[in-house]
Amino acid sequence: QVQLVESGGGSVEAGGSLRLSCAASGYTYRNYCMAWFRQAPGKEREGVAAIDTAAGSTWYADSAKGRFTISNAKNTLYLQMNSLKPEDTAVYYCAADRTYVCYSASWSTIAAYNYWGQGTQVTVSS
Repeated sequence: QVQLVESGGGSVEAGGSLRLSCAASGYTYRNYCMAWFRQAPGKEREGVAAIDTAAGSTWYADSAKGRFTISNAKNTLYLQMNSLKPEDTAVYYCAADRTYVCYSASWSTIAAYNYWGQGTQVTVSS
């Protein structure tokens, strides 16, 4: 059973940076598609970025391109967030599933992932 634990959330002013981490354990397969999602108050959970942990290929939502960077190393997933905006305020979740998910049109959909962390709050003030 894959377990995911996020950390690194917090409060920051607009224009600032944060780095989120997601520690993964209990892998069944050698490689995974891992992703970051976020859910703002009153809104649906949305995909932010995904990575094939073996190949290093990455995918980004338009809202994240140029500001966020997803990466992974030694069973830990990261999301470096720069130039943060108040609209980035949300609970951020990491997710994992089989590698093929990254290469499908579903990489940013909730239903594509079976494993989820508990989330970490990010608050960006103006």
